[in-house]
Amino acid sequence: MEATQAEIPDQSGFHYDYETLRTTGVILAVIMFVSGILIALSKKMTKCFTKSSSNSSTGLGTQIPKTEVPPQTV
Repeated sequence: MEATQAEIPDQSGFHYDYETLRTTGVILAVIMFVSGILIALSKKMTKCFTKSSSNSSTGLGTQIPKTEVPPQTV
């Protein structure tokens, strides 16, 4: 029993710096949040830009073609 206690190092001297951990966590959370918003908006913007540029080059305009729906019979 005495031999196993001597092999395990005493970790009571280890000290967590909770303030630094909390600050780092908040900073990383903000960075990930902002980068996620930027990625989502950049994908949405690139779809808008590519769609509008392809329509303007072909001259089709931005109107959606309407299809006729046959009347329902009861």
